[in-house]
Amino acid sequence: MTRSIPESAGYDQPMTTRVPTITQCLAYMDAFAMLDNIRLHSFMVAHAATALLAGLARAEKTKAPLPASDLVVAGALLHDIAKTQCLHGACKHALVGQEICRDLGFPEIGEIVREHVILSDYAPERYRQGIFNAKELVYYADKRVRHDMIVSLDSRLEYILGRYGNNDPMIESFIITNFKICQEFEHLLFSFLDFPPSNLAQITTARSFSLPLSE
Repeated sequence: MTRSIPESAGYDQPMTTRVPTITQCLAYMDAFAMLDNIRLHSFMVAHAATALLAGLARAEKTKAPLPASDLVVAGALLHDIAKTQCLHGACKHALVGQEICRDLGFPEIGEIVREHVILSDYAPERYRQGIFNAKELVYYADKRVRHDMIVSLDSRLEYILGRYGNNDPMIESFIITNFKICQEFEHLLFSFLDFPPSNLAQITTARSFSLPLSE
């Protein structure tokens, strides 16, 4: 499904980089009328994801190249870019968000957005080698943030089941299965970090990136 880009998004302006800046991401949030609560959630997901990235670099337990920090930040900031327009519709915000980012000229960001709900290419063997992509850091960070607070996976699962389960056994089973995968991913990811999952909130308070002062 093709989505039109609001004129205020600046789609007709030439894109000179593959990854949008933080200022551009904030402009896209405005252009696509992102609700304030979704925006705050996205900020916290970005902080959590970059804290994970910084932790991987600091621990030096993996020899694999780490994803670029600007890619992680932009992917996290825009992971819910289509959430507002899909709240009252039948569209899937991850897929629509991918289309939006691709149409804006950022296909790699689109891949991160598409994968933030469910990892289509879950690769535990790769993770055991310490190889993590930006999409996986954003996927996990999103599962740890309820509204604008970092919580445990169990707490987030409880919220997701209540919010989206609709008392439907099939939907609930799907959600639980996805979180079981995320729990396994958590174990693999944190084997390459120098702090446990329970300390993510404390680590993230350092704030891994800064928003423009004008915002």
